Amino acid sequence: MSDTRPRPATAAGTWRLRDLTVNRVGFGAMRLTGGIPFGPGGGRSDRARSVEVLRRAVEVGVNHIDTAAFYFSPTRSANELINTALSPYPDDLVITTKVWPARDPAGEWWWAGPEQLRGQVEENLRQLGRDQLDVVNLRPPGSWASRSIAEHFGALAELRDAGLVRHLGVSNVTSEQLAEARAIAPVVCVQNAYSVDAPGGEQKLLRECGDLGIAFVPFFAIAGGRREAGAGATDDEAVLAVARAHGASPAQIRLAWTLEQGPHVLAIPGTGDPEHLVENVAAGAIRLSAEEIALLGSARRTAERA
Repeated sequence: MSDTRPRPATAAGTWRLRDLTVNRVGFGAMRLTGGIPFGPGGGRSDRARSVEVLRRAVEVGVNHIDTAAFYFSPTRSANELINTALSPYPDDLVITTKVWPARDPAGEWWWAGPEQLRGQVEENLRQLGRDQLDVVNLRPPGSWASRSIAEHFGALAELRDAGLVRHLGVSNVTSEQLAEARAIAPVVCVQNAYSVDAPGGEQKLLRECGDLGIAFVPFFAIAGGRREAGAGATDDEAVLAVARAHGASPAQIRLAWTLEQGPHVLAIPGTGDPEHLVENVAAGAIRLSAEEIALLGSARRTAERA
C-alpha cells in the first residue's frame, strides 16, 4: 500500500545535489542534543523526544538532514540519535555532515589538519552506520576567511575519490574560497550564515551560487544575528507585520523569506520540539508577495544602520 500521508516538506519544491534530489525544506540536527556546540553549553535534551522529532521530520517529507560529529552534549550525540531514529535509512534520505572542526570528549575544540580529515569522515561513518557519506562540507574556522582552504579541500576530495564520500560542499566560506574549492573538485552546496536581517553584502555569494547551480544552505535563518542563542522574544516590525498578515509566526516568515531568495536556496531549521518542527516545515507553503519581500528588506537596512 502506498503512503498517502501529507508531506508538507514538499511544498517548497526540490533541488538536485547532482544525483541526489532533496526537498528544499530540510532539518538541522544541532539542537537535538541540548548543547549548542558553537555557543555556551546547553541544557539536557529528552532522548525520546529527539528521536520523535527525527521520525516526525521524515514523516512530513524531510529528506535532507544536516549534522556533524561535533554536535554532541554530555549525554547526547546528534549522529547517534539520527542512527537510532532512522536506520535503516529511507532510500531518498540525504544526510549532510561537516568536518575540520572537532571536539574532544570534554567538549574542548580542536581543528583538524588535512591528514586528520579521514579520521573525521570515518567517525561520521561509524556514528551514522553508513558505508558512504552523502555530502561532506568542509568548514574552515571563522578566522580563516583570508586563507587558503586548498590543502584541506584537496584531502577531502581524495576521500571522495576513495569512495568514502559521495559529494562535497563547503561551509562558512568566502567567494574566493568557493572558487578555490571548485578548482579542485565539484562543489554541490555552500552552507553559510544568512537571514532576513543579514548584511546586504552577504547576498553576493548567494547569487553567485545560483548562477553556478550550487545549492545555498543558510544556517541561522531563524535566529539571525542571535546565532547560537536562537530566536529572540522580539522581532523586527516588518517581520511581525508580514507574520500577522499570513497568520504565521515570525520564524515561519523568516524561513519563507529565505526560500524566496532563489530556487537553489535550501532551509535547514533545527529544533528539539515536535510542534516547532511541524511549524517550521509548514513555512515552505507560505508564498510572499513582492511587496512583502520588499518590506522584509527593511529589516536588513535597519540592521545595517544599527
